[in-house]
Amino acid sequence: MTADPAVRPVSRSLTRPRVWDVTLTIAAGGALGALARYAVSIAWPHAPGTFPWATFAINVVGCLLIGSLMAVLAEVGRPHRLVRPFLGVGVLGGFTTFSTYTVDVERLISAGHPQLALADLFGTLAAALIAVQIGIVAARLLTRPRTPRGTRP
Repeated sequence: MTADPAVRPVSRSLTRPRVWDVTLTIAAGGALGALARYAVSIAWPHAPGTFPWATFAINVVGCLLIGSLMAVLAEVGRPHRLVRPFLGVGVLGGFTTFSTYTVDVERLISAGHPQLALADLFGTLAAALIAVQIGIVAARLLTRPRTPRGTRP
């Protein structure tokens, strides 16, 4: 069997979904989120051997916003396909810094502060998970359709 020279195979690039726009959108959002995180860490530095409050706050606030964003996007309907990658993965993914959180824990242990390290390790994890839940519940309450008093939905 020989291929018909008049029939051209479909170019792979024509069948492949667009990915560069998503990648660039995430990168742009990540740059903005990382700049915001850097600004917070510069404005709220911590001395070696002390609790890293800036990192803690960044991660907890970021998780609250991620929970809120995902709940809003789920309730709103069909937002533009780049909203979630830009805001969720890019901006808030770039803003939160769980890698710095683990480095902070390691530095506290190395500096001889295991109690602070454990407080940071488990406190950040617990606060971040609670913050996501609070964000989800708050967003659902705020986006819920209002019904006039005395009527049933």
